[in-house]
Parts: sequence; C-alpha cells; structure tokens
Amino acid sequence: MRYSRRILATPSSFIRDILKVTEDPSVTSFAGGLPNPISFPQEALKESACNIIDNYGAKVFQYSTTEGYLPLRQFVADKYNKNFGLNIKPADVLITTGSQQALDLIAKALLNNGDKVIVEEPGYLGAIQAFCMFEPQFMPVTLEHEGLNLEELENALKAGAKFAYLVPNFQNPSGLTYTQERREAICKLFDKYDTVLVEDDPYGELRFKGKKLPYIGAGKLAHSVLLGTFSKTVTPGMRLGYIITQDEELMGHLVTAKQSSDLHTNIFSQYMIADYLAHNEYQKHVDKITALYREQSDSMLSAMREFFPPHVRYTEPEGGMFIWVTLPEGQSALALFHKAMEKKVAFVPGDPFYVDKHDVNTFRLNYTNSTDEMIRDGIKRLASVL
Repeated sequence: MRYSRRILATPSSFIRDILKVTEDPSVTSFAGGLPNPISFPQEALKESACNIIDNYGAKVFQYSTTEGYLPLRQFVADKYNKNFGLNIKPADVLITTGSQQALDLIAKALLNNGDKVIVEEPGYLGAIQAFCMFEPQFMPVTLEHEGLNLEELENALKAGAKFAYLVPNFQNPSGLTYTQERREAICKLFDKYDTVLVEDDPYGELRFKGKKLPYIGAGKLAHSVLLGTFSKTVTPGMRLGYIITQDEELMGHLVTAKQSSDLHTNIFSQYMIADYLAHNEYQKHVDKITALYREQSDSMLSAMREFFPPHVRYTEPEGGMFIWVTLPEGQSALALFHKAMEKKVAFVPGDPFYVDKHDVNTFRLNYTNSTDEMIRDGIKRLASVL
C-alpha cells in the first residue's frame, strides 16, 4: 500500500471543502468559523511590524527557540494569572502554530494506536481530524445543556482513556457553556483517574452574556492542559496559539514533538503580536469584538425566532461564534444543506462533529462573519427550506 493507514483513515476537513463551495459571492455563508475581518487591528499591527524590524533587526528573521518568544509567553502567563487566579510561569507556556498544532502535538505525545480518547458529542471537527491521524479509539460522551453527561464520562474514564478533549466555553459546534456545577463535578471525576484533561478555550474571551467561569482543571488537576489562541481576538492568519500545562514531564514531551514538527512557531508573528500587546489596550480591543458579536448573535436569533418553524430547536450562546440547530428526529441536515445551497445559503451539517454517526439531524451556524442584513436575509432563505 502506497499510503499510510492513518492518512487514509483521516477525513478531509469538511469545512475547508464547504468553503470552496461557498466562494461564490452570491452565497450567504454561515459555514466557516471566521472572525469578522473588521475586528482585525490592521493599522496597529502594521505599526508593530515596523517597530520590531527597527528595534530587533535580524532577530525577527532568524531561527528561534522552540518554546517561543519569552515576552509573549510572559504575557500569556500574566493574563491567566490575573483573570483566573492561576500561578502560571512562562516555562508553563509553549507557543504553537495555532491551536490546531497544539492538538497534533498533544496526540503525538500521548497516543499509541488504539488508545482511548474522550471527546464531546458533538465535538470540534478539527480535533477529531487531528486525533484521527493517530488511529485512536474515540469515546464520545454526550454533551448536555449543562456540560458532559457525568455517567458516560465516568464510564469512559474507568475504561482507561488517555486524555479527554473538552471545549467548556461557547463550545464548537454547539455554542453551549458548561455550568459551574457541572465543571466542579467533572473536576472531581478527573481527580479520581490518571487521565489528562485538555481544555481548549479559543472563545473564552468572547463572552457577551453571563459571568466568567473558572476552568475545570487548570490550577486544580496535576495533568491539566489548557489551550488558547490569538486567532479569535487579534488575527487568525498569524497562526499563534499556545499550550499551558504545569505538568513538566508532559511539557518536555510536547517540546520534543514540536521540534520534530516545525522547530518553532513563526518568530516574526510572535514578535509582532508581542509588540502589539505591549503598546495597545488588548482588553479594550476584545470588548469591541464582543460588542460586535453580541449584536450579530442577537440578529441571527431574532431572525430565527421570526422565520424558523416551531419544530426546529436551537441553542442561544452567551458568547463565542456559533449556534447549533436541531431538526426533528429522522431529518438529515446533510440533505438539507444541498437544498439550502439551491437558495444560496450555506451552513455546516452536523455529520463531521460526530465520530460514528451519519445523516444526523443537527447543523451549525456561524454569525460572526456576516452583516445584520446578510444574517436576516440568509436566515429567511434557510427558513423557506426548513
């Protein structure tokens, strides 16, 4: 066989394939999880690009350390210490090429063929794709409105899962947020088992309703891993994410895995983002984004209330970028997608968010990359198909 089993078993990114279909400017796309480009601080980043070349010269074009640019790692540590009362040091932070690489490195460091991995059902398709490369046995646990189903989770932990991957804030794809009570119960379960808990939090700063909640494992569990990114708050194109863990042995293996992958993350991007963060009011910038996304979320929910038939259910997020829609049992969101495309409106059918289900009755909508007018018109056209 010419190709490896792992590449043949790994599905192509459903969203990347859909985005090709929706490049037609006449299509209203609620498919991609794209930040709104009006939120990119272009002028400030241009200034930072010039600053770092003037101030650091050849350093910003040279090879660098695997762990990442120290001032940027210090900023990340300080941010989490201030906002969540943690005790993170720069040595606990590894800068990655986006959160997607973080998923790859974690799988490289932890997984052997056939090892068990806990994922949410539905779960983030990018994580499912990344983990597929290592041929694990997925253990999907039902995501309820409050968070993971505790009985299913404990059964999976008892079965010896290597790690669990969770998105507790404004989850992708559902938009749901784990409650305080469910977080505490999950933490107690993990405290009983030797399973690594990976909490991915790309959307946590994008809260526009409700109150900020503590992480499940960070600062509490010995084998806790926290993932973050600047893609949703500064710029996705720079591909800057990070892994935070105080498990020194695991961090050592993650650094080795990264060395074998790409030596280090783009150093010019690291210097530039660090300079931007040092000379601009980051929180003020994030507040503008959350105000924008609140308005866009409200616009989509308002249109859905007005136009969707009553038998269609959907989540109402407190932040983030997504709304999850559930059709009546037996209906296929994949079949609906093709009908919706005839009306020039796109979404992501639910199938790629599950590891062992097909023709599901759920789909994901993104509201952050459309104007209020596009949202209302697109939802009205989608409703005509529903």
